[in-house]
Amino acid sequence: MTLNFPLLLVIAVAVCGALALVDLVLFAPRRRAAISAYQGSVAEPDPEVLDKLNKEPVLVEYGKSFFPVLFIVLVLRSFLVEPFQIPSGSMKPTLEVGDFILVNKFAYGIRLPVLDTKVIPVGDPQRGDVMVFRYPSDPNINYIKRVVGVPGDKIRYTSDKRLYINDQLVAQQLLGEEPGSLGSVTLFKEKLGDVEHLIRQEMTRYRIEPGREWQVPAGHYFMMGDNRDNSNDSRYWNDPRIPKELLGMVPDRNIVGKAFAVWMSWPDPKLHNLPNFSRVGVIH
Repeated sequence: MTLNFPLLLVIAVAVCGALALVDLVLFAPRRRAAISAYQGSVAEPDPEVLDKLNKEPVLVEYGKSFFPVLFIVLVLRSFLVEPFQIPSGSMKPTLEVGDFILVNKFAYGIRLPVLDTKVIPVGDPQRGDVMVFRYPSDPNINYIKRVVGVPGDKIRYTSDKRLYINDQLVAQQLLGEEPGSLGSVTLFKEKLGDVEHLIRQEMTRYRIEPGREWQVPAGHYFMMGDNRDNSNDSRYWNDPRIPKELLGMVPDRNIVGKAFAVWMSWPDPKLHNLPNFSRVGVIH
């Protein structure tokens, strides 16, 4: 069972806020009345008795203490910035396994927590953006990929690993090679929209039928990983519950936010190695 942290956070804020409100409306007036009655019945009130009469119930005390902290976390996480950790190598070389990233939650519109309903439009994803979204086949799982196709685009990926958008070849500049899991990996510089970024290709791998095309419908986006031959992305998703014309597409309602920075890297905390900050920087 997947832990729904946003829902738990909303519930925690609601419970703590309710406890604080009940104390304000019900318990606090009773405490003040008891203190006033006691002070009127004795010549010199005992400080210990006053402290006891003024003591809040344990649940109320904890609720009032946690409420402001949880409320601030809820606002920051839901509407401003949310941290994520990269679990796989699908976005290499842009993002490495263990990178801790920050995601702008308002770049594509202000959304209600848990419901994810957009209430204030701000902007739309653009080609080249690195975006976090909820996997269409299982919305409890967050994915991170690069926006390749926006509404209205025609996407084609050929047998020689060339990407076409609206029948225009996306130019690639060869940079060199590096070791890979199945031989050498070729590095290219690619430009999508106004964003220049690096991609990896393992020339020994090919997983989709040649010349396949996709038409991006309104309100949807086509996503690909920068590690082109090691990425579970829009090219490969297959779910019989999803209409054929929407297979591989990320609906707008599934958008979480725009990834904009790496703030720490910790590849394998189980080995007790220390986190490092050598990869801190803006995500392109």
